[in-house]
Amino acid sequence: MKCLVIGSQGQVGGELVKTLAPLGELVSWHRQQLDLTQGDRIYEAVRTLHPDVIVNAAAYTAVDRAEAEPELAHQINGLAPKYLALAARDCEATLFHLSTDYVFDGTQGFPYVETDAPNPQSLYGQSKLAGETAIREVGGRYVIMRTAWVYGCQGTGNFVKTMLRLGAERETLRVVNDQIGSPTWAYDIAAAMAAMVRRRDQLSSGIYHYTNSGVASWYDFAVAIFEEAVPLSFPIKLATVVPIPTSDYPLPAPRPAYSVLSGVKLSQCLGSTPPHWRQSLRRMLVELSEQTP
Repeated sequence: MKCLVIGSQGQVGGELVKTLAPLGELVSWHRQQLDLTQGDRIYEAVRTLHPDVIVNAAAYTAVDRAEAEPELAHQINGLAPKYLALAARDCEATLFHLSTDYVFDGTQGFPYVETDAPNPQSLYGQSKLAGETAIREVGGRYVIMRTAWVYGCQGTGNFVKTMLRLGAERETLRVVNDQIGSPTWAYDIAAAMAAMVRRRDQLSSGIYHYTNSGVASWYDFAVAIFEEAVPLSFPIKLATVVPIPTSDYPLPAPRPAYSVLSGVKLSQCLGSTPPHWRQSLRRMLVELSEQTP
């Protein structure tokens, strides 16, 4: 099996390189190797490689900046998946594509299943939904995995690393407590994706949800980060985390108030349940502490 990973320097992409390597020949491309704003070049590059599996972990993920850069967000999140799907179909490959909980409006109040109607409220969410739609319209063999609240050891722009940095600088932090989701470790996403790749011939094309088990607010998540970080000797001087409503922390892009994804469908396919988010957070922080000088 020849597998192509796109977005290999991202949080999930870096982990995918590890989890997919044992399955066969692995080719990984990052943003300097594949410009996702050039649709024809995407198609030709993938067609020339002729992989059996394509895993797209690349995306425009700057949720707030997307409100000011809608065209760029749409090129990367909406149009690039179309050309990947076209190339996958013509190569008779299976396309695995990462999407997001932000395709939902967050008003439901109970976990979203794959067949619930999307209603994205942000330009980021709209661009990601456009990518899903394009893949489905092209057809061929595809798997869209929606996930949420992703963090990992790679990169700097995730909630865990931001909290660790701020916790080392400040004594008090104010964190939103009325947005609810499932914090999800990038490694667990990559491990689940590898399991899906192994079972690709048994999986039906379509949408699947994957997150770590359990739910939390951003405030709950922040408190847990500091509770787990202190025993690992991270330099935390923070004394207090103050819960605040979203209205006290306005941002350019609206966030869903409740974006918990039901993982029942995928758990039944894989025969396993994802780890609880707190367990995975602990494992990630141990790994990160071992990397920190």
